[in-house]
Amino acid sequence: MAAHNELGKWGEDLAAAYLAKKGYEILERDWKSGHHDLDIIARDEDTLVFIEVKTRSNRLFGDPEEAIDYKKRMSLQSAINHYVKSHRTGRDIRFDIISIVGTIGSTPEIEHIKDVTLI
Repeated sequence: MAAHNELGKWGEDLAAAYLAKKGYEILERDWKSGHHDLDIIARDEDTLVFIEVKTRSNRLFGDPEEAIDYKKRMSLQSAINHYVKSHRTGRDIRFDIISIVGTIGSTPEIEHIKDVTLI
């Protein structure tokens, strides 16, 4: 596995553990819909939460969440719409970002940005 893929997997594992510790119920990880994917789908009380995880080893090129550009936001919106329709969920929904900066074996910085507007 390429180093950036290992870092991304590490970040998603950290994010899932972080969310579980905060009381979220993890429903899905790496959910795919065609060319679109959702990193983590969780339940926070009565709200269905779609979480994009961005992991970087440092901030040389900006904060991790800055990598979620317009094209990525459109892809996420499409995947969320498909998930909601295919699972016929009537729950409130929310989109969050978890930003992780660090390297495998280090103590990472984790920032949970809640209720982000996609478009």
